[in-house]
Amino acid sequence: MKYSINVTEAKNQEGNVRGFASLVFGDSFKITNIAILENKEKDTLFVSMPRYKSAERDENGGVVYKDVCNPITSEFRKELYDNILEAFGQVRATEGQEFKTEKSVREMPEFSVTVTPYEREGSNIRGLARIYFDDSFIVNNVSILQGKENLFVAMPSYKTKQTDEQGKAVYQDVCYPVTKEFREKLYAEIVNQYEIAKAKKEEQALGSAQTQAQSQAKDQFMKVDGKELPFR
Repeated sequence: MKYSINVTEAKNQEGNVRGFASLVFGDSFKITNIAILENKEKDTLFVSMPRYKSAERDENGGVVYKDVCNPITSEFRKELYDNILEAFGQVRATEGQEFKTEKSVREMPEFSVTVTPYEREGSNIRGLARIYFDDSFIVNNVSILQGKENLFVAMPSYKTKQTDEQGKAVYQDVCYPVTKEFREKLYAEIVNQYEIAKAKKEEQALGSAQTQAQSQAKDQFMKVDGKELPFR
């Protein structure tokens, strides 16, 4: 899978964050907010993918954070993280200047989508999707939402410190399609897979309801001398 990397050094070096990276698959889909962190005890650097706070709790009651997106295979994880750290090393060698790998060949990355229909009372959410790039990288927490007329897709986002004209918090996508062509192709596939999954779920629910109704109808009869008679 072809991709390009952009790395910058963090301005504030007081914590353990040393830099940030972004990743673009082909020229079509961008991942931001990848952190380069320092393990001070081991004096080593490591890569941390963007994360979100889940509703889950650990055994001590603490908040569980999960990756918004991440490499699936150990081979691609090692390749990607090594390339990010190598690029960061070149940033430091140039005294904090931005570093970009060579632009990859213009192409749309191969991808597949899975969708789980999901509704929450009082919410316009209709489903959650996952995007798989070349069976090597996954993007989680993609939402299918109901608009006034049509369904639309919302990519994973985070709350910034900025506010809009009405004083509301501004959210920014963590990852998103870069080109119009790929956005239309990706979003159409997500909505299509949602419709398929929804129809399958409704079919299964109907089958379960029919089975239950038949079972209840059968229970209304009792056998007398081997014959089924209505129960009164």
